[in-house]
Amino acid sequence: MKSLVRDISLAGRGKQKIEWVRQNMPLLRTLEERFVKDRPFENIRIALSIHLEAKTAYLAKLFALGGGEVSITGSNPLSTQDDVAAALAKEGLRVYAWHNATDEEYIGHLNLVLGCKPNIIIDDGGDLVHLLHTSRKELLPSIMGGCEETTTGVIRLRAMHKEGVLKFPMVAVNNAYCKYLFDNRYGTGQSVWDGINKTTNLIVAGKDVVIAGYGWCGKGIAMRARGLGASVIVCEIDSIKAAEAVMDGYKVMPMAEAARYGDVFITVTGCERVIHEEHFSSMKDGAILCNAGHFDVEVSVKELEEVAVLKKQQRNNITGYKMANGKWINLLARGRLVNLAAGDGHPAEIMDMSFALQAMSAEYILENNGELKNAVHEVPEEIDREVAAMKLSSWGIQIDSLTDGQKKYLDSWC
Repeated sequence: MKSLVRDISLAGRGKQKIEWVRQNMPLLRTLEERFVKDRPFENIRIALSIHLEAKTAYLAKLFALGGGEVSITGSNPLSTQDDVAAALAKEGLRVYAWHNATDEEYIGHLNLVLGCKPNIIIDDGGDLVHLLHTSRKELLPSIMGGCEETTTGVIRLRAMHKEGVLKFPMVAVNNAYCKYLFDNRYGTGQSVWDGINKTTNLIVAGKDVVIAGYGWCGKGIAMRARGLGASVIVCEIDSIKAAEAVMDGYKVMPMAEAARYGDVFITVTGCERVIHEEHFSSMKDGAILCNAGHFDVEVSVKELEEVAVLKKQQRNNITGYKMANGKWINLLARGRLVNLAAGDGHPAEIMDMSFALQAMSAEYILENNGELKNAVHEVPEEIDREVAAMKLSSWGIQIDSLTDGQKKYLDSWC
């Protein structure tokens, strides 16, 4: 089926966006040169469900330049950019996505992407994998494997593997060093605040910022909050991460207590009901709530809707909820990923590393077709280190290497 996009006439503007990120993604340009020459994905059908904006569009184009038959949709209804989707469709890729899709449309787009009978999937959150194991089981014989981009998706995959139901190998790209140390920390750290600041146009300095979850994404968000002049409170369920947050200089307390102090709340846990009815009534007038986790369940929007006595659109991407006590709570981007639903996502230079991992991990699946177990696989260390070396090279940076004598010393025990 031909592409389904909102407005094909937007393609010119989308092409500009894609070209801009291409100029700032030297690793993918290096892979592009090799892929055009070697055509590693010749006649391989690749389905992508990933936040459909300029950087992911360049990844999709990279697979196509490598010979792949590419079909793509979004992984979040609010993160798709219609001009970028139009640009990809104009260039001949199969695109099924538009901004602000209904739940029914979103599922329909996922199914249309799977209609290509993919050999390799690139997933962001696990929706393609879920469909392939439920309503689209007939497509399983053609699947070689896939890659997963996010923490949430990896959690879902590990649950499937634990239950023994995962039917093909998946590479946990999210777990690679060059993903979580850079994308999750520096990418999320910057892009979340880009989204918040663009949406609210309010100062961060002097505010109390509550961050739920102190994984690598939470660490990055906290680091940038402090850099912007905020006081940071961390809420955690993991005693080790909580201790780390204390030693990093942040206050740590339960959400029930933090709810009374926060001016801005950011959830980044991968769990549900992190902020819910119990907390809303304790919050300050004008408190801002947003989510940086994959799904819109971390802030319980359903409960917020139920307890509010009045709902009002305060500003683009800001919904105000008046509580019975007269105080207003402001929710950004409907509780969806604030950095993508209310911004442009991670910086291009950061996604250059993550998408180099995606492309090379997809190659790894292809090269090892039939050899990998139906399990969750880590990105091979040599790929991880090659991406880091490519990044250093793009910066013009050289590093030392061990001499033979040093290698012998490190391998000895006496």
